[in-house]
Amino acid sequence: MKLEVNGIEDSVLNLKPLDHFMGEHAFIRAGQWDYDRVTYDYKIGSKEKNITYYIRIPGYAVEGDVDRGNAVIKLMAPLLGKHYYPHGVEYGENENFPQSLVERATGIVEKLKVDIKNYKQ
Repeated sequence: MKLEVNGIEDSVLNLKPLDHFMGEHAFIRAGQWDYDRVTYDYKIGSKEKNITYYIRIPGYAVEGDVDRGNAVIKLMAPLLGKHYYPHGVEYGENENFPQSLVERATGIVEKLKVDIKNYKQ
């Protein structure tokens, strides 16, 4: 599910400050990258048995190389997904999410947006 948070999608930042901001807000890049793409994930636990949700913010290099650390990244729309063991996370529009979860996820991304906006100015 695409999260409607204006100000994240199409933001362009250097990789190193972006990694810093994401880490400050508990978004992890870990091994989710290649030479021209990155993915940042935020894990949201649930009281439901065996259910975990994720906020994912993907991006791609508009210049430079992620591997070399000199990339300039353009962020894409944040997504909310649900993990299905053992198949993985589904981010499709057909997923049903509790409204409280959507509000929580939107709030998390809104806080990140403030840092990104302040950096860009």
